Amino acid sequence: MTAPRSVTVLGSTGSVGTQTIDLLLAAAPGQYRVRALVAGRNAALLAAQARQLGAEVAVLADPAGLAELRAGLAGTATRAECGQAAIAAAAALGADWTMAAITGAAGLPATLAAIRCGGIVALANKEALVCAGEVMLAAVRAHGATLLPVDSEHNAIFQSMADGNHGGIEKIVLTASGGPFRTASREEMARATPEAALRHPVWSMGAKISIDSATMMNKALEVIEAARLFALPSARIGVLVHPQSVIHGLVHYSDGSVLAQLGSPDMRVPIAHTLAWPGRIATHAPRLDLATIARLEFAEPDPVRFPALGLARQALAAGGGASAIMSAANEVAVAAFLARRIGFLDIAAVVEHVMQAMGAPPADTLESVVALDDGARRAAQARIAARPAA
Repeated sequence: MTAPRSVTVLGSTGSVGTQTIDLLLAAAPGQYRVRALVAGRNAALLAAQARQLGAEVAVLADPAGLAELRAGLAGTATRAECGQAAIAAAAALGADWTMAAITGAAGLPATLAAIRCGGIVALANKEALVCAGEVMLAAVRAHGATLLPVDSEHNAIFQSMADGNHGGIEKIVLTASGGPFRTASREEMARATPEAALRHPVWSMGAKISIDSATMMNKALEVIEAARLFALPSARIGVLVHPQSVIHGLVHYSDGSVLAQLGSPDMRVPIAHTLAWPGRIATHAPRLDLATIARLEFAEPDPVRFPALGLARQALAAGGGASAIMSAANEVAVAAFLARRIGFLDIAAVVEHVMQAMGAPPADTLESVVALDDGARRAAQARIAARPAA
């Protein structure tokens, strides 16, 4: 009998994390053994997850919730811990498979700790490769870890490269839904409210990633992630707007073949692919019915209405810490838009200003990445403070 795969979930109470937990709960008995679950502030949900899965340890980032977590785990064998040191220790337990789904720069140390254990790391934290790509990839090589992409687009590309014939690849193409403003004019986008920007037509996601989808910054970050994950230059990474979100990624080969991965827009599909890799497990995701869909549409993204894609390619060309600066400035600008301190189009404008001001300093250590992240956030906040209110 095959031994159960040991699992750690970093970010277990977020969108990707909860869907990962659902898949673990639905798996065959004895298929997985949960070592650690890590969350931010939701002590009640973390305790419930740890109880259901019999986790060895449950870690909360916010120490204020530790008493609630301990109460929720009373009578179980699960250890309750809190704080950044405990998160790093949980990530370093040496699980066979780790879901890295702590969003933002806060997830970088734990992701790096998991990589250094040499197991499989399912990467849902874009910042790991966008902000700290050089650091993460060096650790992957040094420790023999395996990175599996969880983003639906990168997972689609990964699946379409399954034959391993990377030398025959001409280019890859990431698809984008176009978000809620796919057909909106620039004037309409200038007047957009947070409520309108959060109404994604296809995917159900958290607030930050929903705004990133509306600006197409999400796709911009994915272009950078793809360049590092698949070792391809920007010129060989395309983006197509595909509102049905049926085809998630395509790989063009030198013989004229184009391989694509299709599926319903449900994150359980790519999560399950990484969880069972190199095998497959069943999910309850809706099955794709092409006859009902009937029509698939594609269009080139508009660089005027969606300048984020151009900023990503500038960051890749500049190298160094340019992409870390871009990501951090964007986080601050998105938060300011959601707080109604700036307008929708100001998000990309703030990011561009910070990128131009800070350039591309080196980002070859985690400490340098963290310093750049902090500097870009402060620069973005200063820029926002100097602008008139939205």
